Amino acid sequence: MKEFENRVAVVTGAGSGIGSALADAFAARGMKLALADVETKALAETETRVGEAGAECFAATVDVREGKAVQTFAEAVRDRFGSIHVVCNNAGVAVGGHSWEHTVQDYEWVMGVNFYGIVNGIRSFVPILMEQEEPAHIVNTASMAGLTGAPGFAAYYASKHAAVAISETLYFELKEACPRIGVSVLCPELVRTRIGTSGRNRPHAESASGPTTAERELFEGSLLTFTSTADLLPREIANRVVEAIETRKFYVLPPDSDPFIGVMEARFEAIRTGTNPGGEIPLAPNGK
Repeated sequence: MKEFENRVAVVTGAGSGIGSALADAFAARGMKLALADVETKALAETETRVGEAGAECFAATVDVREGKAVQTFAEAVRDRFGSIHVVCNNAGVAVGGHSWEHTVQDYEWVMGVNFYGIVNGIRSFVPILMEQEEPAHIVNTASMAGLTGAPGFAAYYASKHAAVAISETLYFELKEACPRIGVSVLCPELVRTRIGTSGRNRPHAESASGPTTAERELFEGSLLTFTSTADLLPREIANRVVEAIETRKFYVLPPDSDPFIGVMEARFEAIRTGTNPGGEIPLAPNGK
């Protein structure tokens, strides 16, 4: 997809972090925006900012875990703009702790946002894109956590591996069924975002978490520290996404020099040779 001017971009998780930066990047290229987030105040701030930059914008508070809510949002976007050209299924959350410390509610919440948010986006928007006779592109936000392994974030890593898998499947399906629709999976490294405090948006009724152990506090503390102080800014990730849309690049990865690439390659080599997992983990309580 080469043309952005007057095209329509949908972004979930648009209230902060990468989603907010995607809204800015698309607005700067003359796109009309449909933005969604579960955090109403933060979403309104993004809406105001891109509006002041001259972008036509429609925003709605949406919980991407809810298929009916995403479907209603998709229909509202089509009614408002007539066409849809870019869909970024971007909303994401995280919890820390050993796999046996996570409660069922931990797994359900993280998988609900990070994986089912993508599922609901695919189910609601792909049929609309297929009906149109225009180029379009879907971007699913995963993580380098979807291509590597690490202790302490079982729900998060599982959700991101699932995000990569469904994106690959979607790529193959649309390559045959509707090749004018491109697909990318975004797998960023450590980025300066608020995902370390994503529990702020966790529904109260589902707030049951595992026991507060020293290990859990250490894992969650490391996530907060790394993501709140990372040198890499969301706008740089947004620029990667724009380039991927323009070039129809599927895997949107860090540069080869990033430590996560080495961990990914070590994992793939272990799979290929049948050896046990290994490699240095860039995000762990010991600071690596």
